[in-house]
Amino acid sequence: MSQCPFADFQNMIDPDTYADGMPYDELARIRKSGPIHYMDDPTMGVPYWLVTGREEIDFISKNPDLFSSEARTALADEHSPEDIEVIHKNMTINMDPPRQLKSRKIVRATFTPRAVDSYEERFREHARNIVDAVASRGECEFVEEVAAELPLLAILELCGIPAEDRKDFFEWTNTMMFNQDASMAVDKEAAEMASFKVIEYAMKLAAEHQDNPKDDIIGALLRGTERAEGLDESEFVWFFLMLIAAGNESTRTVTSHGMRLLMEHPDQLQYLVDNPDKIPNACEEMLRYNTAFILMRRTAMEDVEVGGAQIRKGDKIILHYHTVNHDESIFGEDAMEFDVTRAERIPDLYNQHRAFGIGQHFCLGTHLARLEMRVMFEEIIPRMRNPKLQGDIVYTRSNLVNGIREMHITFDPEVKRNAA
Repeated sequence: MSQCPFADFQNMIDPDTYADGMPYDELARIRKSGPIHYMDDPTMGVPYWLVTGREEIDFISKNPDLFSSEARTALADEHSPEDIEVIHKNMTINMDPPRQLKSRKIVRATFTPRAVDSYEERFREHARNIVDAVASRGECEFVEEVAAELPLLAILELCGIPAEDRKDFFEWTNTMMFNQDASMAVDKEAAEMASFKVIEYAMKLAAEHQDNPKDDIIGALLRGTERAEGLDESEFVWFFLMLIAAGNESTRTVTSHGMRLLMEHPDQLQYLVDNPDKIPNACEEMLRYNTAFILMRRTAMEDVEVGGAQIRKGDKIILHYHTVNHDESIFGEDAMEFDVTRAERIPDLYNQHRAFGIGQHFCLGTHLARLEMRVMFEEIIPRMRNPKLQGDIVYTRSNLVNGIREMHITFDPEVKRNAA
């Protein structure tokens, strides 16, 4: 491990750092002090390099031979060698090439822009029903009743899973993804038990596919495509675990924060009411401003210099996507501000931010996430008028997902029209 003075900043991998929301001011202070800093971590006892520069994050992300996800996992937490070998190395997010490429080839073929576009009609019907369920009440708990519904329904439907099982998956993925938050997961053992529940379900799906092959994502993963062989049962259950968790929590998180930001900026919300064709641009700004996944880890596989820092073999490296997405040198002097018209000034905004990562682990569900967000806000914005926060927002305690656990809102009740 490298030996150099620790930077005097707040510990960015302590889950408590995010328990009351994103520490924007501290992240700005860190970012303006340079692209990479050596940090102490009393919570886990392993110092780390905090990377906040886009050029440096891109370099690390695009060179998995130098910076491994597999050696110590892609997560900030420390795990025993036994846990890494038995559990974590089976997850695609914790794989390096060439192992990670097998499942990615199949999913890339399944989630092409053309394929995703074909889901729009079904997703829009779901979005309409979700808003229908709360519109006449004039109030709701936005996270569970609205934001969480479409991403979960969508991924379950694409996997051929009955809608009546969605509550189980909602609870399981919450416990898995937010195991650092005692209000959402009792402890590590509870998170592991939730994971095993999902794995059991995946094994059942694999068995059903053998008896009755289907033309859905599950079928593609097990059957393979013209360009990629299918996964064996072990590979499938681990990939399914990640697919369900990441495909659900991430879009829920950005949708929740997007609604929060629109309530905090009513003038921008009104702009979207008046200009609904600008909603896709607004969704891109939501992705930039409140990235779902806060950070990821890499491990240096040899001595290397990055951003003027001498990183040693075995060093822990943290890529902080959230702070790079607020970089004034990239997004302008007002990068710390939310602006739904930013994409009109920066037409390739979608390509400039790192909400979906970059490199070997670039998110394969980008088209799906953008579609879900767009159709959801195209239903929310014209129908849930004059929304206001009711009480305090409850954030999740996590160094992985930038989540909101609870957000009660009020809005003008929608008057139901009588049938003609």
